[in-house]
Order: sequence, then C-alpha cells, then structure tokens
Amino acid sequence: MLTRWDPFRDLSVLQDRINRIFNEHFGRIEGETPGTRPWSPMVDIMETPTDLIVRAEIPGVKREDIDVEVTPESLTIRGERKFDTEHKDQYLRVERPYGPFQRSFSIGVPVQADKVKASYKDGILEITIPKAEEVTPKKVEIKTE
Repeated sequence: MLTRWDPFRDLSVLQDRINRIFNEHFGRIEGETPGTRPWSPMVDIMETPTDLIVRAEIPGVKREDIDVEVTPESLTIRGERKFDTEHKDQYLRVERPYGPFQRSFSIGVPVQADKVKASYKDGILEITIPKAEEVTPKKVEIKTE
C-alpha cells in the first residue's frame, strides 16, 4: 500500500527523538522549574491481523488530562503531568518529567477511526485501533473438483 509522504510528520518524530536524547543526557537545567519543558512518554506499538495496539507509559497523569485523537492517517496522544506546586519548596530532587507531552504516529494502514477504544489502568494507556475490513486478511477456501 502506498502512503503519501508528509515531511512534517517525519519532523515531529525526529523532534521527539531529539528531545528524548537531550532529556536523558542533560536532564533538567539548574534552577529550571519542573513542568516547564515538554517530555515524551515511552510507547509500544504492535499489530495483530485485525488491530493496531498502542500502549503508552504515562504514570502520574490523570485520565482527564489525556487526549487521544485518531485520523485516517495518524494517532496523536497529548496531555500533561502536573507538578505538585503545593510542596515544591520541599523537594530535594526532581527527576521525573512534568509538564505537557505529545506523541504522534503515522498509522500507515486504513483504520476504522470511529471504533477506536482506549483504556487507562496502572499508568498505562492502551489504545486499540481496528483495521478497516479491506485490510483484514480473509481465509479463502479452496474447493476440489
């Protein structure tokens, strides 16, 4: 199947990777307030014969602070992990990322966007995206004559 190339989608993926590298190697800048930088949750994507399944690791984020958007071409997960400003002066060290996040993925196969399901349990967001019928493999019975 041919997919139309979108250079901006590729740039978004590249930006996510560069942000992750900088966050891993340089961490938070001294004096920077937690929650002022975007971060990227880790994601696993798998494909079954009938579905695409996306699992995003976003512990500490409330369900109401997460948005999932599916188009025929892409999936976008965005949200925010809010920093506990009530106790901010009591922290000795802050290593977990806070603030807004966004991840976007190219889907690459026709899907049934109106039948997407999402659940959130134990800090894992699971999104099940059913493939369109024409993509689902069908077994063909061979008759003998």
